[in-house]
Amino acid sequence: MTSSRAYRAPFGPGGPYAIDAATCGRLLDIALGRGGEYADVFFEYRAGGGFSFEEGILKAASRGVSMGLGVRVQKGDATGFAYTEDLEWDAMKRAAETASLIATSGGGRTHVELKVKPLTHRYDLDVVTLDRPGAEKRALLERASAAAHAADPLIVKAEASFSEEIREILLATSDGVMASDIQPLFRMGVRAIAERSGKRQEGSSGGGGRMSFAYFDDKSPEHHGREAANQAVRMLDAHEAPAGEMAVVLAPGDSGILLHEAVGHGLEADFNRKGTSNYSGQMNQEVASPLCTVVDDASLMMTRGTINVDDEGMEPGRSVLIEEGKLIGYMHDRLSARHYKLHPTGNGRRESFAAIPLPRMTNTILLAGKDDPEDIVKSVKRGVFAKKFGGGQVDISNGDFVFSLTESYLIEDGVLTAPLKGVNLIGNGPDVLRRVTMLGSDLEVSDGIWTCGKDGQSVPVGVGCPTIKIDRITVGGTKIG
Repeated sequence: MTSSRAYRAPFGPGGPYAIDAATCGRLLDIALGRGGEYADVFFEYRAGGGFSFEEGILKAASRGVSMGLGVRVQKGDATGFAYTEDLEWDAMKRAAETASLIATSGGGRTHVELKVKPLTHRYDLDVVTLDRPGAEKRALLERASAAAHAADPLIVKAEASFSEEIREILLATSDGVMASDIQPLFRMGVRAIAERSGKRQEGSSGGGGRMSFAYFDDKSPEHHGREAANQAVRMLDAHEAPAGEMAVVLAPGDSGILLHEAVGHGLEADFNRKGTSNYSGQMNQEVASPLCTVVDDASLMMTRGTINVDDEGMEPGRSVLIEEGKLIGYMHDRLSARHYKLHPTGNGRRESFAAIPLPRMTNTILLAGKDDPEDIVKSVKRGVFAKKFGGGQVDISNGDFVFSLTESYLIEDGVLTAPLKGVNLIGNGPDVLRRVTMLGSDLEVSDGIWTCGKDGQSVPVGVGCPTIKIDRITVGGTKIG
């Protein structure tokens, strides 16, 4: 199958590196030849590009291609892994032989019957962005930059960028599964800087996903340019952030990154299998407010974290992790699922052919509640409205986190008043979920900007949430009171 009707698959029939079931079967036979219990072969082709526009000119343009094979063998909890960028038979055979060395008992299986796995199509496109002329992408960036400058005379600088890729994967497992997928992805971003009386502030906006240029029918380059400029100008009037414990309201959509980092990683099964997660040993226990239901949903159409198949040949769907405050599930790859005697959830993901799969999030979402978002803000006497998040740090073992906010506002007597600067949220993920007292009906999914890192590997993800009221959280600021 392909996810773009115009894209020619290198690994598909007639492609320049056509890989068939017979080749995959031979490699699996070699990988299992020393007594391995499970093996998979993972082929990947990735083509990507990027453009950056600044000061009225195209500053940089890039294009790159990578391709290779990874072979994994498992024996008990041990994993043997090898990869090669050379797809000649001798090189692939050496990779399979090297991975097989994790097992030494001999007497392994000698033949695997492979059957092609049909997949759901969640991002079929007529034309992927990588196949559109570079001049069209330059024009998008020029429009975004011009819109930022036109939005306000205080804007002194605007930068726009566009990154894109298409990733083809073909994999076969000793369970007899053979699957392939072609995954398009792009992201556009705009950064604007406003200056007044020698004081500068910046704003940003962006989005994308596994989609085509049709994305810009709803969110034009001008939209992102204006959003970035308006944020920068608003922040020129930002006040010093208050400090201390107070109520915090999280805006819908991108605020889900706090959930992703402070809670989601702790629900990945490898951390729980090793006993290093705050959620270890808490299955079927109350871990959040009864208002909270958290899911990981790879089936959302065309979003950044969506996949048709994970990197172990499993089709992911919608996994419920926390239901009405109770922990009911983890995100599993094959190894953790075998440990827990469960079926994999389709969360085995890897950065590339040169890395092993790990349990990873796709689109992690706190589902909507029943409260009116306006009523949530009105219920706060004094607090902080968190609209956009920057960087953060999280300790997976206990859920402690620190997050910086790039856009936030003071709430006074139920009304948003002054923009704030220098705001940090300090707390504990599970504790924060227990302190959710109101949950909006306005669920939003992030607009295709997030990338998740784990064990040195990065993968695209989505996050989402409605408006959330947390009755008490520590706000780190520079103004006391």
